[in-house]
Amino acid sequence: MAISDEQLDRVATTVITGFLGSGKTTLLNALLAHDGMDKTAVLINEFGEIGLDHLLVREVSEDVVLLNSGCICCSVRGDLISGLRDLFVKRTRGEVPEFDRVIIETTGLADPAPILHTLMTDPLLTVKFRLDSVVTTVDALHGAGQLDDHPESVKQSAVADRILITKSDLAAAETLASLEARLRHLNPAAPIHAVTMGDIDPAKLFNAGLYDPTTKSMDVQKWLRDEAYEQHGDDHHDHDHAHDHHDHDHHAHAQDVNRHEDHIRSFCITFDEPLHWDAFVTWAEIFTQMRGESLLRVKGILNLVGETNPVAIHAVQHIFHPPATLPAWPDDDRRSKIVFITRDLGPQVIRESLRHLNAAVSETAEKS
Repeated sequence: MAISDEQLDRVATTVITGFLGSGKTTLLNALLAHDGMDKTAVLINEFGEIGLDHLLVREVSEDVVLLNSGCICCSVRGDLISGLRDLFVKRTRGEVPEFDRVIIETTGLADPAPILHTLMTDPLLTVKFRLDSVVTTVDALHGAGQLDDHPESVKQSAVADRILITKSDLAAAETLASLEARLRHLNPAAPIHAVTMGDIDPAKLFNAGLYDPTTKSMDVQKWLRDEAYEQHGDDHHDHDHAHDHHDHDHHAHAQDVNRHEDHIRSFCITFDEPLHWDAFVTWAEIFTQMRGESLLRVKGILNLVGETNPVAIHAVQHIFHPPATLPAWPDDDRRSKIVFITRDLGPQVIRESLRHLNAAVSETAEKS
């Protein structure tokens, strides 16, 4: 489970998602104009759908063009796996320049989960690419209505590592504040930036993964951001202490409409006692099979029985990324911490089921 140098050298991959008209193309244009982005490969659905024509330098092949920024732009006409594989083969053959980052732009109605699953499970892609960040664009003017009417929009924001409120110059201050509050409730840990015409430092969007290439090390705190859940009160942070916790419903307040995000829960569960790996694996298998659609995203750092170093886990719905043993604990806190973003699934059932499984494995281990 240890992280190897080869894994650290994998190509950082960022997924840009967001609802139709929320400014993904504008953001992409602005990002590619920055210095230091020349070793970036961009995968889009069709060249015709994106306004990069003024940046084109030459066509490398039917589906690949070079931009005057030095970036490679690829049209993925169907299968993301084959697109990424083809791009890597072209790089190996010297048919396209070297690249150290990939940006994938999804369609406006896309559920980002299948793309994340692909990056986490395809045998070739997991060797060559690593998921670095999910960036979601939300329209300042229409974002609230899209969150009301479209579950895809809610999911795009819920699974994001970074959220950008676009066209922020066109919206009133109270509209921006209200939208940001809704997004913060959906996803407490994701930094939210208000932007105009895609103007943002790329450094604020990248290096959101567990591995920080600038320091060549694991940045657990930046990746997990469990402190963000503590700042949002008891509903966002849940402990396994002996006293009873009632899984209260933070949506009990009267609502004029049944909004899609009313079904989304965000919380962090901590365990004071070390966990047995067998107990966690059993729990993960049960929940991904029975409630996988409810586990939108899971991140955690585990203190395991028999392990000196922590183990990082990451899942998107029913797919768990292979666990990784980290070189060291980030600080003196040795508790297991697991961050959840769920749909219609609260912390109590998760906490209690994992605690009972862990107790059962402990009991069996003591008897044997």
